[in-house]
Amino acid sequence: MASSRDRQRKLARAKLDRQLARRAAVLRRKRRIQAGFGGALALILIGVGAFWALGGFDKEPVNTASDVCVWTPQEPGVNVNAKDVGQPSTTDVPTFGTRDMNLTTNEGAITVKLELASAPCGGASLAYLAGKNFYDGTKCHEIIPEGAVHCGDPSGTNLGGPTYTFANENVPAAAPTPSPSASPAPGTPPTYPAGTVALFPNPPGANGSQFLIFFKDFTPGGEPTYPIVGSVSKGMDVVQKIGQIGTVNNDDGLPVKPKTDITIQTLTVGAVVSEQPSDAPTTSPSATATPSGAPSGTPTNAS
Repeated sequence: MASSRDRQRKLARAKLDRQLARRAAVLRRKRRIQAGFGGALALILIGVGAFWALGGFDKEPVNTASDVCVWTPQEPGVNVNAKDVGQPSTTDVPTFGTRDMNLTTNEGAITVKLELASAPCGGASLAYLAGKNFYDGTKCHEIIPEGAVHCGDPSGTNLGGPTYTFANENVPAAAPTPSPSASPAPGTPPTYPAGTVALFPNPPGANGSQFLIFFKDFTPGGEPTYPIVGSVSKGMDVVQKIGQIGTVNNDDGLPVKPKTDITIQTLTVGAVVSEQPSDAPTTSPSATATPSGAPSGTPTNAS
């Protein structure tokens, strides 16, 4: 008969064997889990690598943004010359690239390249109004001394426009001068080169539908006030011809009314031509999106 000590040894040995077996099973299960996880990770890495190699991470830049522009409604009935055509959307405003604004006038065709990176709200407003046929059949009612044709007011009063306004953007910086009272330094580029297209805000800093097309270089004596939206890309000869039209006094006694009508038969804005954003200047090297004071030109009270 086995002694009590032998039985205890056998029991202890059996217990140890069971413990070792359980540990071995746990270790095998852990290794299987690790192997499965490693295989899955390898598959994920292979998939990501293939996606990257095929250009999956090379996304096109988004060319629209929300809440870039604030359209401020005018009080109903305050401006009887305002024309209610609603207002542009605040979403999906193109923020880079260009659009062609095409004017067919009784003097010939003009194409303006709108610069969306520097003036997204100006471009969005012009495109919206063009889509409403806002400018069709209207007259460019002034040729102002600064050397620009003044268009975009259906009423021809300097008070007309849509029933919304929006803030200045892309107003050029003042030209450097040798002294506070002197003219711009010799050789300084003009603030508004011939061919520049700018909005005509009224009241100051509140833009509507009115715009200027410069047919000669212009540098204001004080702070610039016209926000630049683009430049003439085709038809500058037509702009120069319009600039040669003589003027007579308007109802306010100012010699700015064209002797012969300058009519915008149609005005359309084309699709966005997207371009990668860059640090290069768009329309004017000195342009900055800053608020401004009252327009320095002859006309007053424009939308």
